[in-house]
Order: sequence, then C-alpha cells, then structure tokens
Amino acid sequence: MPKESKGVRLDHISKIYKDPKTGKDFYAVHDVSLNIAPGSFVTLLGPSGCGKTTTLRMVAGFESPDEGEIYLGGEPINELTPNKRDTAMVFQSYALFPHYNVFDNVAYGLKLRKVPKTEMEERVRQILDLVEMSGMESRMTNQLSGGQQQRVALARALVVEPGVLLFDEPLSNLDAKLRVTMRTEIRRIQQKLGITAIYVTHDQAEAMSISDEIIIMKSGVIAQMGSPKEIYYHPADEFVADFIGEANFIKGKVKSMAGGDCVLTVNGNDVTVETDVPRQPGAEAEVVLRPEAIQIGEEGLLDCQVELSCFMGSYQNYHVRLTDGTLVKITDSCPINKRVFKVGEKAAIRFNKDCAHLL
Repeated sequence: MPKESKGVRLDHISKIYKDPKTGKDFYAVHDVSLNIAPGSFVTLLGPSGCGKTTTLRMVAGFESPDEGEIYLGGEPINELTPNKRDTAMVFQSYALFPHYNVFDNVAYGLKLRKVPKTEMEERVRQILDLVEMSGMESRMTNQLSGGQQQRVALARALVVEPGVLLFDEPLSNLDAKLRVTMRTEIRRIQQKLGITAIYVTHDQAEAMSISDEIIIMKSGVIAQMGSPKEIYYHPADEFVADFIGEANFIKGKVKSMAGGDCVLTVNGNDVTVETDVPRQPGAEAEVVLRPEAIQIGEEGLLDCQVELSCFMGSYQNYHVRLTDGTLVKITDSCPINKRVFKVGEKAAIRFNKDCAHLL
C-alpha cells in the first residue's frame, strides 16, 4: 500500500518544559539521537514520564523540538506541520468520529486530499479488507467493539499510504486477550506492507513480541537500543535488566579471567560467567540471571532454601533464598517429570555460564 517506506533520523533532539510547581525548566527529552531504518518496526519503551510519548509527538509534529533536527527520508521536517509530514498516527483513544460510519471514518484523510471518488472507494475497500473489516462500511463506530474500533483507526491511518506509521499506546484500552490478538495483527499488517513503524508502549511483553528493535528510555534519555533478544539477554545496566522481564541480580567478586570466562566468588563458591569485557581480579561484579535460565536441584553452584513453590501448569515457580540473603526467582519448565521442592526445603541452583550476563 505505501508508496515508499521512509527512514527516520533524530539528531540530538531535546524538548524542554517548565515545571509548573517550581517554575524551572527541565528536559523531558535530552539529546536523543537515533536512526530508524525504512521498513523496520521500532518500539519506544519505558516507564511513565521517560520521554517516549514526547519523542513520538515530535516526530508526528504535535510537539516541536527545542534542540536538534528530525529527518524523514533524509528531509528535515522540524518546520513542517503534522498534515505536511508523510506520517500517520494511531492514537490510544482511537479518535474516531462518532457521527461518521466506518467508511467515512476511513475515507476522511483521502477526502481532505481530494482523492477522486472511484479511487477513494477502491482504497478504502482494500484497506478494510486488510484489517478484516470488510462488510462493516455502513456501521457507526458506537456499534463496534473496542477491537473493531482499533482496526478502523488503523485502517484510517494506513489508507493515506504514509511513509511512517506512528502508534501512541494503541492497545492500552483493550482487555488482555484482545491486546495479544491486535498486536499480532498490527505486526502482520506492518510486515505485509513493509511500512516503517514507531510504536510507543510501557508494556514489555508487547514490545518484545512485535519489534525489530527496542529503544528503552529513562528520564528523557536512551538507556539502551537493540533487538529484543539483545536487550533481554545483554542488558546495559540494572535498570534495563529489571525493566525488561524478570531478572535476578547476584553480587560477587572477580576471582580471575581466562579468555571470555570470568570466575566470580559468590558466597564462597566459584561461579563462571561469559563476558566480552575484561574484569580486574578483586573487582565487585553483578550477574543478571533470567528466571528460566536457572535450574534447581539437590546439588548445584549455590545453596539455597525454598520460600515459594507454586505449580503454574507449564512450569513450577520458585522463590529461593541464597545463604547471603539474596532472593532468586526461578521458572522451572516441564515440572511433571521432575522432583518438586517444597517450601522450607534445602536445595541448590545452577546455570550455564552463557545464560548469565555480567553487568
């Protein structure tokens, strides 16, 4: 559908607001630079107030950067109004016209562009077919479910064939099951069209499931950029590790380095972790371990005591306490043929050296 997918480049972008309480200026977004490739699906992820929505709104033209330049397909767009930019936004609130039916809602942007009637009808028909809303052209929006309204909002954005599609937490008003369905649909459509997409959410699972690249933001700056797999298994710091999924943090002291293996002393035991960064013996270090990377048994690397043992169907959920007091969460898959440890029992944990990440 889109005539051309365009890349987006942010060159040292900043947005300054005034704090209404103190009257002082503060950076909502500070010196952000990134390069989004044409046809890619990139998610801005982070807690409330991190600057992700402000960044998206600057790309859309609803906010103007106080510093830096935004480029769309190589063209600087800071001075362009939203309607002059080759972008389309899908909003959290859907922003549908209640007095228009489905067809007129989707056709609205084409009417503004004075697209001939025959072409407009064909494009609306095609896009409604793409979002699986064919046959509902005459329905009023108040006769639609939340998921159907979201599909109409998506169709309205896509029908104008933008170079870049922008999403501002579009699924937050839907129930959990429908969110999963719709995020899959959004990804399917984006990949089919090859359109560039920038997506804002605070839902980690949502970001992991649909993104080519995730940009994690914290306090107006980029904390880390990378593929979902890179960010999950190789977080840049404790904030990123803790924000993406569940993570365990185990402190130790570097004993020795041999090639890419770092031997740590943890609770008097030697633990080996792979790392690309050389460490000095005697230095403090912290290991990031995902719950599913840990095995529990009668023997292992680190002794522990079970504080929680909960059957979850496909896995057994454990909370164990190491001898130094560190709490460790474990997701032990396929528990049907394994010994299940009970609360209060002594046990031990182990993990493969390539499944741990050294901060």
